[in-house]
Amino acid sequence: MILGIETDVCGRCTHYHNENDIAALQCNQCKQYYACFKCHDQMCDHRFVPMNTENSKPVMCGKCKNFLTYEQYQQYKCPFCLASFNPRCALHKNIYFK
Repeated sequence: MILGIETDVCGRCTHYHNENDIAALQCNQCKQYYACFKCHDQMCDHRFVPMNTENSKPVMCGKCKNFLTYEQYQQYKCPFCLASFNPRCALHKNIYFK
């Protein structure tokens, strides 16, 4: 399940809602998948804690709901349903991954 503020069926939220804003990221503290770090920080009692890039599946595709490795996510499209992810998410890499 993708958590967030005003999320749609693919995990787009009030903060990020373009067509390809469909990758949910896992917080290393609560282990939940969120639409974005802003939703997480507004909804939780702790800040988003980045995942180690070697974590087994730190990303969920909002379209097909499959879990992805960091390496799969770096291709900017889901290997299962071929949905494209927003390449500008790379600007937040240091927030989501360590």
